[in-house]
Amino acid sequence: MNPIDLSAFIRDVPDFPSDGVLFKDITPMLASSAAFPVCIDGLAAAFEGERVDKVIGVEARGFILAAPVALRLRAGFVPVRKPGKLPWKTESREYSLEYGTDQLEIHRDGLNKGDRVVIIDDVLATGGTAGATARLVEDLGGTIVGFGFLMELAFLPGRDRISDYRISSLLTYA
Repeated sequence: MNPIDLSAFIRDVPDFPSDGVLFKDITPMLASSAAFPVCIDGLAAAFEGERVDKVIGVEARGFILAAPVALRLRAGFVPVRKPGKLPWKTESREYSLEYGTDQLEIHRDGLNKGDRVVIIDDVLATGGTAGATARLVEDLGGTIVGFGFLMELAFLPGRDRISDYRISSLLTYA
């Protein structure tokens, strides 16, 4: 067991980005030379021994975590971004938010048919971005090995929306 408690490096910021939201700020963990490697090691460990061709990072904090996980797993890194941020031909997927919808995009050539993919993000909350990312991967012919999250907000229905996949979360908030 690692002696570092990652939750000690997650700062709660009330009413950000809007009233009533308790934002989980990971920048103290990212700034820690002790905690950041523990996070990356933990995310990667869930998929070691598996064939992983690509690691997807979901905008924006997922990028920060997914790129070093890809290095650890000796896999490529593919970003999934908000519309209009990727400079090449993209596939897009709309997903539901609490009030409205949003979209995510991936480069059409980001995955090859049959690629085995791990999807990394900072938090699993409602599961909207995770579900949309899974559909993008499958639309491009990829196979999802699993999802890795730094944090899971278990009081929200995110896990239910991606329950057909393997899910690894380093921290769970009930």
